[in-house]
Amino acid sequence: MSTFKAPKGTYDLIPPQSAQYLAVRDAIAAPLRNSGYGYIETPGFENVELFARGVGESTDIVTKEMYAFETKGGDRLALRPEGTASVLRAALEANLHKAGNLPVKLWYSGSYYRYERPQKGRYRHFSQVGAEAIGAEDPALDAELIILADQAYRSLGLREFRILLNSLGDAECRPVYRAALQDFLRGLDLDEDTLRRAEINPLRVLDDKRESVQKQLTGAPLLRDYLCDACKAYHEEVRELITAAGVAFEDDPKLVRGLDYYTRTTFEFVHDGLGSQSAVGGGGRYDGLSEMIGGPALPSVGWALGVDRTVLALEAEGVELDLPSTTSVFAVPLGEEARRVLFAKVTELRKVGVAADFSYGGKGLKAAMKAANRSGARYALVLGERDLAEGLVQVKDMESGEQTAVGLNEVVAELESRL
Repeated sequence: MSTFKAPKGTYDLIPPQSAQYLAVRDAIAAPLRNSGYGYIETPGFENVELFARGVGESTDIVTKEMYAFETKGGDRLALRPEGTASVLRAALEANLHKAGNLPVKLWYSGSYYRYERPQKGRYRHFSQVGAEAIGAEDPALDAELIILADQAYRSLGLREFRILLNSLGDAECRPVYRAALQDFLRGLDLDEDTLRRAEINPLRVLDDKRESVQKQLTGAPLLRDYLCDACKAYHEEVRELITAAGVAFEDDPKLVRGLDYYTRTTFEFVHDGLGSQSAVGGGGRYDGLSEMIGGPALPSVGWALGVDRTVLALEAEGVELDLPSTTSVFAVPLGEEARRVLFAKVTELRKVGVAADFSYGGKGLKAAMKAANRSGARYALVLGERDLAEGLVQVKDMESGEQTAVGLNEVVAELESRL
């Protein structure tokens, strides 16, 4: 056994389970690729200030969960705890917003890192697929992203998730609500850290998961009662567009999400089969984030969906993905000359797009056929000295057990047509 183990709160993706993760990533990305979103990839670490400014100084992510370190050159960096700030930084650095075609629509997939208490559905290293539409303020864009996420989940076979929807207002109406909420919170029996958080960003307190805090929040003022006319109209159009697309959602006036940069539309995808870690993804509009990190005004909206939690949601619903076999043909050579000839045929099969594998290591027939079974291949190619002399190869159907002799020169075309 190895001396080393995966760090606490992390996991390894290994076959065959890893195929499910890849299928989930592909399913989430597919509607995005069909809707004008281009792929972007950013470094696994960024300047600490990018997240402190964008995600928010008062968030648990920045104050407690971020993996921050200093390089030998004295730079303060952090492993990325989320994707939006990095993607916006990259878009601004590359001047994508100046190309003349707004919004800039981007999607990404990668690993993220937060120092949290590990439990099922919550890891210190986790995987997400995300999408960002940068540079346009349009309710149809918010609706598009919600609809695309719904489409992705339904394409996987998920049915028991819910979409929670709220509006967080904007720079005009949120300050009035902020003041009212702070007045309410000052009258509660809260610890010093929570009171300090309430002074920096009182909406963070609404997101506090502790029961002792939630009990006291009964009767807290709700943002929806403070929305200005423009925010009300904007939110109502988002609701109408989603409804017209046949996507069900629930209005949740207490939904605030865990990041400081959200404005107006905010939403969350939850699955009740996951227990306390019920959120499988979420997002919203972040119209002021570009200015926060030194860019121009670029109203934007986006989301991130957790691959890990989506896999758990599939398990909770008992959904089994129809995953293609990694191997369609498994070649079994008997003898050195057969080994050379059959390896060439495997290479030919791969060139025409047939997934093929080979019995390596000089195994005998019995051991090689066991390997063929374990591979999940539909067909096994068995080549011995007698067949080789006659220019034939035995093609065995691994499901029916039927075996037929096919000419060596015709076997690639034959298998291509069968598969």
